[in-house]
Amino acid sequence: MTRYDAVFFDLGGVVVELKSIREGYALFVERLTEEYDLPEDALDRWKSALGAHFKGREGTEYRTAREGYRKATTALFDGSPPPEAEWRAMLEAASDETTRPEPGAVEAVRGVAELGVHVGVVSDIDTAEAHDLLDRFGIEGHVDAVTTSEAVGHTKPDARMYEDALAKWGGDAADGVMVGDRYDHDVAGAVDAGLDAIAYGPDAYGPKATHEIADMREVPGVVRGE
Repeated sequence: MTRYDAVFFDLGGVVVELKSIREGYALFVERLTEEYDLPEDALDRWKSALGAHFKGREGTEYRTAREGYRKATTALFDGSPPPEAEWRAMLEAASDETTRPEPGAVEAVRGVAELGVHVGVVSDIDTAEAHDLLDRFGIEGHVDAVTTSEAVGHTKPDARMYEDALAKWGGDAADGVMVGDRYDHDVAGAVDAGLDAIAYGPDAYGPKATHEIADMREVPGVVRGE
């Protein structure tokens, strides 16, 4: 018997190391700069345009990263970028080189799956990117269902994200737990939806957290009730 019948993982900052994502952005812009002789502040300009894209949303409305990358790259070329297929291939190649899992995350997902419980993903991410990351880390086959903000149209802590994940599972929220690295979005949002929450790292710790961990390898033990 396990303490929980379902475990839902966030991706960014939980399964995927956020620093490695940022490194991919920097490598992409560095290569663009070398190829097209862009100004030295190209990375700052690119990140500023991408940030403006996400900040421009209303409430929990989701704006895709795919469109954000398009806006940010277009801004570097004053509205006339190279063919999209060309620069997207450069972006994907840079991401492939830099993207890393959080320490212990792959082991945690596989360990939870071996317990025979439902394994889900609930993440503010584009759907194709979510599946690409899971496949890259060799854990897509260990995940039963994926809920993304692109598919739902909203970001956490919007209840619709958790409702979608719970519907795909078909179980009782009280028997499930969410693993997240952000207090308001992952921990409080999950608890408000009826789930328990495993807070990973200090940015997730808080009064609504059911469990607090510093290492992803602790997750299977929590699920077992240890």
